[in-house]
Amino acid sequence: MLQLLTSSQIREADTYTIKHKSISSIDLMESASDAFVKAFKAEIPDRDTQISVFCGTGNNGGDGLAIARLLKEQAYDSVSVKIVRFSQKESTDFKINLTRLKLNGITFTEIFDINKLPKENASIIIDALIGSGLNRPLEGNFQLLIKHLNKLKKKVIAVDVPSGFPSEGIIDPRATVLKAKLTITFQRPKINFFFPESANATERFTTVDIGLDEAYIQSQSGSWKLLEEKDLKGLVRTRKPFSHKGNYGHALIIAGNTRTMGAALLCADACLHSGAGLTTACIPEGGMPALNTYAPEVMTLSRSELKSELISGKFNSIAIGPGLGTNASATELVKQVLDFKIPMLIDADALNILAANPDVLHKLTEQTIICPHMKEFDRLFGISATWWERVALAQKKAKELKLIILLKNQFTFIALPQGDILINPTGNPAMAVGGMGDVLSGMIAAFLAQGYTAKESAILATYIHGKTGDVLNQDMGMYSIPPGELTLLLPEMIQSFCGTT
Repeated sequence: MLQLLTSSQIREADTYTIKHKSISSIDLMESASDAFVKAFKAEIPDRDTQISVFCGTGNNGGDGLAIARLLKEQAYDSVSVKIVRFSQKESTDFKINLTRLKLNGITFTEIFDINKLPKENASIIIDALIGSGLNRPLEGNFQLLIKHLNKLKKKVIAVDVPSGFPSEGIIDPRATVLKAKLTITFQRPKINFFFPESANATERFTTVDIGLDEAYIQSQSGSWKLLEEKDLKGLVRTRKPFSHKGNYGHALIIAGNTRTMGAALLCADACLHSGAGLTTACIPEGGMPALNTYAPEVMTLSRSELKSELISGKFNSIAIGPGLGTNASATELVKQVLDFKIPMLIDADALNILAANPDVLHKLTEQTIICPHMKEFDRLFGISATWWERVALAQKKAKELKLIILLKNQFTFIALPQGDILINPTGNPAMAVGGMGDVLSGMIAAFLAQGYTAKESAILATYIHGKTGDVLNQDMGMYSIPPGELTLLLPEMIQSFCGTT
């Protein structure tokens, strides 16, 4: 997992790298600028594009000056530079890069007066005004300048972080931010890029390696971690010769109601396709013909038989909630199930039942997984004004209740009882379809049934669920992904993560 850093930790990593790799700060800036230019060329390959680089007078502006010079050297001949001098301060590396710019014969315009801004003819603006150290909303001339640039409706590519956007902490929706189409960020994504509010600052981001000391970065303390594909490689166990269905666990899906039987079908089918040796669905009797047609491999269990079957000890995992309803009988089912210490996933209506019966929350077995979306989470634990506060609350509740909280989002947050927040990078807006969460719940139940730990099950299901959606969206061009289509691809995707031994 990649250790994510705060802006102050990134500065410490800069300092450490300079000291221990015998590299000067100006050479590190050159490395960062070169990495930016390589990514920029992939985004804007046309060398005739008119580009305007807006530079502050700090290190972010120094990056901008170096970027302008390097673009010129790469035959981007229509590059103009604007240096914004609303402050008398200049960083040392900014001064060095300004001298280099002059020596290369590149002309630039200096902006001292907000009321005397030059006309902007470029189609691309590179934002190198303000870096990652911002700790308060912009005001004064910089705020006015950024509002002016936003009105121009140009394609903005930000250097490291969009000007006015905080790298971590609460994102103020009223703050003025230079809105970027793309942010090319250095060494690590900024923590705030994973929050929905970041969509107002940057549509996309990509991360480039600038040569900071990776061992040092990975050794840093902090709860924020980004999942990588290599974290899963080999985690899925290869199926052995002579193994049978009994070796892969028995999952119980308690879901569905008269008008929401589809949720139960999707959840049970996803459990089947994710490797559970046996899958049983406890559903209303009226839904049994539909289940037999949709997934005949899934066994059925009537609600009246549930307690005796639980007592038998035959089940290795339980998923409860999808389409269950919140009436008195559904509430009784949830309370009944919680008496059994079986690895469990709680989702959807079962979460709403817990929200209506908060005393039951404290009866959950340690390592139980709950996977709410935003509204379900807020009903459970109280409304949060921002996503930063919501994830902080998830972190607190996961520790307090010893649960794994899987807070669904485009970038899903997995809050662990030890206090870590794992961020899942897979998934895309084409997956914003009803029933997609039911598939995820079935996957988690399947991994739990097969004997994976709760943490492993949450990681495997979340990452593979999103990765499968990415394949369907990017490789197969699906604009909107029916959950059942994603389920069909799961066995192939899970196989790709199998170990070799």
